[in-house]
Amino acid sequence: MIRLFRVFIPAGTLALLISEILLVTGSFVLACYLILQSDPSDYLLYDGGIKSIGLVVFSILIGLYLHDLYTDINLKSSVILLQQLCLVMGIAFLMQGMVSYVDRDLRIPLRVMATGSFLAMSSIFVWRHIFTHYVVQIVGRERLLMVGNSPVLVSIAEHIATHPEKGIAVVGYVGDFPEQESSHPGGKVLGPVSSLRDIVTATRPSHIVVGMYERRNCMPVNELLELRFAGNIIEEAASAYERVCGRVCVQELRPSQLIYSGELGPRRQTLLLQNLSNFVVAGIGTIVASPVMLLVALAVKITSPGPILYRQVRVGLDGTSFTVFKFRSMRADAEAKTGAVWASKDDPRITAVGRITRKLRLDELPQMFNVLRGDMSIVGPRPERPEFVKTLSSRIPYYRQRHCVRPGITGWAQINYKYSENLEDTIEKLEYDLFYIKNMSFSLDLYIIFHTVKTMLLSRGAQ
Repeated sequence: MIRLFRVFIPAGTLALLISEILLVTGSFVLACYLILQSDPSDYLLYDGGIKSIGLVVFSILIGLYLHDLYTDINLKSSVILLQQLCLVMGIAFLMQGMVSYVDRDLRIPLRVMATGSFLAMSSIFVWRHIFTHYVVQIVGRERLLMVGNSPVLVSIAEHIATHPEKGIAVVGYVGDFPEQESSHPGGKVLGPVSSLRDIVTATRPSHIVVGMYERRNCMPVNELLELRFAGNIIEEAASAYERVCGRVCVQELRPSQLIYSGELGPRRQTLLLQNLSNFVVAGIGTIVASPVMLLVALAVKITSPGPILYRQVRVGLDGTSFTVFKFRSMRADAEAKTGAVWASKDDPRITAVGRITRKLRLDELPQMFNVLRGDMSIVGPRPERPEFVKTLSSRIPYYRQRHCVRPGITGWAQINYKYSENLEDTIEKLEYDLFYIKNMSFSLDLYIIFHTVKTMLLSRGAQ
């Protein structure tokens, strides 16, 4: 896995992206040489052809991304892939139509566009088959050897099993397990700790992940030291968990890891840049979204009795309370009988208009004013209600640490996980929040905003 934007990205995904940029670009350049009667070099070099092709390539890559073709790179159905590629090319043609209204010189000639799209679609279709069956087995394939009996190792293996697109496989486990525990998720027990060197020689893993549940008198320090000097990569279970799962392992987290961490945010310069970008983005966003907010406000007012805006007290930076603004999506008396409760899937308290605004995330738009007031950030952990914070802080370690940064309209947990419906969900979302705080940066914020736009366009994750 390769680290970009403070996020670990599978090497196979990055290799696929780069290869398809070259394929699509080459397809349109070839189309120019096949179709244009004049010298194609003049068009490409002097008439803005390269710039026009660049816009088309960008629109095709956006289409592939929106269809999750870089999220799950494993080919499951040729028919579905062909349908998706046809839709992607449709997006590219639509973008060409929009470009022509802005600057007709940026539009590619229609015959070149048609030929290039056909060549690009065909090449991607063939390349995806080759990549899935052959290339992905070689490029960036990680093989993990689990050493020890920590439950965190099992959690890592379970995550790998449900995310094959990461290109990671578990070789097996090494440890002094009871006889009845001959296998674990992702692999079987290969032998005791005393045979570690022989097992490493036989399996040749790319990473050795060490997770000892009881550290005293059982950590094979000398063997691990020799293996490390022999060129093997050795990771602690907590570090591997963070790299593979994209979140901090609360189960293995120790205060010393946070106190002495050289990466732990937030840094002063990062906060300064975030505050500046918050003001700019929220200001522009409020102006651009004002017509939409007006329409939503009218729809809420007409379709259900009660106020247009929903005001609720939330816990923000340093545990201080503030009032968050949202378009009301539930009945005005939604919590009159139940009190403060988490929203659930297909919640009956949600109105007809509220179901639409939640699905499109339009109910969150008034929080732009919270950002302008300094209560919230564009990106950060979602703010929780004081009633829940009091309970969760007493039951979940490190929960209060999420309040060291401003809460956000969107966040790392929001693009990676569902709504919290119980304590287990909240713990997992806390792990994502701690990962964000630890790796907080302007580039990570841009990465989260980019994925949030996709979530909004595809109406995912709302309830």
